[in-house]
Amino acid sequence: MKDISDRIQEIPLSPIRKLTPLADEAKSRGIKVYHLNIGQPDIHTPEEGMDAMRKIDRKVLEYSPSQGFLSLRQRISEYYADFGMKYSPDEIIVTTGASEAVLFSFITCMDPGDEIITTEPTYANYLSFAAAAGVKVVPITTSIDNGFALPPAERFEELITDRTRAILICNPNNPSGSLYSREEMEMLAEIVKRHGIFLFADEVYREFVYDGMDFFSAGHLEGVDENVVIFDSMSKRFSECGIRIGAVITKNKAVAEGFLKLAQARLSPPLIGQIVAEASFSAGHAYLDPIAKEYRHRRNVLVECLQNIPGIKVIRPQGAFYVIASLPVENAEDFCSWCLSDFSDNGETVMMAPASGFYITPGLGLSEVRIAYVLNAADLQRATAILGKALQQYNSTRC
Repeated sequence: MKDISDRIQEIPLSPIRKLTPLADEAKSRGIKVYHLNIGQPDIHTPEEGMDAMRKIDRKVLEYSPSQGFLSLRQRISEYYADFGMKYSPDEIIVTTGASEAVLFSFITCMDPGDEIITTEPTYANYLSFAAAAGVKVVPITTSIDNGFALPPAERFEELITDRTRAILICNPNNPSGSLYSREEMEMLAEIVKRHGIFLFADEVYREFVYDGMDFFSAGHLEGVDENVVIFDSMSKRFSECGIRIGAVITKNKAVAEGFLKLAQARLSPPLIGQIVAEASFSAGHAYLDPIAKEYRHRRNVLVECLQNIPGIKVIRPQGAFYVIASLPVENAEDFCSWCLSDFSDNGETVMMAPASGFYITPGLGLSEVRIAYVLNAADLQRATAILGKALQQYNSTRC
């Protein structure tokens, strides 16, 4: 029998879920696991969305239009207008989560063998989608030493070839929590305009920006409407990851028309998810603003606790709800595995995502982990206390 495809073998396991079997085994032994590995918020979904789901009285759960319900696209259009961006419903296509938006955009805008430049560390699933589309990902490395800021334009220029079709950013960034300034965004605009390539902007965390910083969207850039493709999602904004509703937003008609072909092939985005998402927008700033304050508080608690652990290096992120921490270990994946398989403190342990899986260049991020501060402050304090004890015990056995 023929082996499975080379393409699927090139797709890596998710570093976010890679250690799940070990976590499941720990739980089967009665160990409580604090999940710092995955961006699953514990914030309640807006009651408006929950009510809409409870009150569904359709006799048939039918297909929706391939581009999503017009009423939902109008809501999304109004939401963008609130951020000072004018996108009509016809410039918005509803997707099955932001994941589908990314994959379909790769297929629509690039051919197999084409190249896309993205920062590393990067959201690991981008690599899976690129492999599925036959696209080569070219990394541009950012560092914890300067807060994972974007490299200068000259570094991007060095990486552009005749196969480069796009630059991909996540802003605010997953996994680093960095926030790109207006100046950094305008630098990217000049590059993509000069080379006639796309700027893919994953902006699903735009509400979660801290310390009085301003969020500057790719949609705010001038003169590059044809270059910009924005990925959006309701998952983190409304704490409704399971409804699988995202969107792709672009003024490039050719991209939108090509994207629609793929949208029609998969028939329609989730019906019930769209109903919940549309209703959730009614929650507005009264729902979103307190959540941003809560995540800022959690960030402060987490960073302060991490900074009190000897040997840990961490920067204070300005957005999203993740931090990259450098641990005093040689191999963070081995340490994270050990925490689940061989360690507990009073019947409790922690699960983190080894950061090497967020890097493209081999050998980078070996001592780093990504931590999601999606637990409440008390749980974060307890989890970091466990982490400190785990590091002490782990390193004492390897001296």
